[in-house]
Amino acid sequence: MDIWEKLFNSAKKLYNPHEVSPFVYAEHVVCALEAENGEIYTGYCFEASAGVFHFCAERAAVFNMYQFSKQTKIKRLIAFRNEAPSGVGGMPCGACREFLMQLNSKNAETEIMIDYNTREAIKLAELFPKWWGEMRTQ
Repeated sequence: MDIWEKLFNSAKKLYNPHEVSPFVYAEHVVCALEAENGEIYTGYCFEASAGVFHFCAERAAVFNMYQFSKQTKIKRLIAFRNEAPSGVGGMPCGACREFLMQLNSKNAETEIMIDYNTREAIKLAELFPKWWGEMRTQ
């Protein structure tokens, strides 16, 4: 079993879309990431009608990583809904991309799964070729 299969299986266990209340929907997007030390952390989306309460699966997984290990560097990340990414799906939203970069600028090297079947991944740096915060990290 390769690392992508481990990440996929870890995240898939969390997939359980449901309404928490008439205003909150949860567990419809899941994520697993591999931290710098090789540990796997997971998270799921928690979405409220008021956008400020929206917590993406990627940021939830990162929060869990930091909470339990104080790590900020991420090697690999996979995010998806009911099935593995196939093509352009599974990419973190703009807010998550920005958060990953702000957390640790070395996360520019994070591999993000694009197509699970072919194991195609993209580096975060490719999504942020000229990230505005780079000058603050030098």
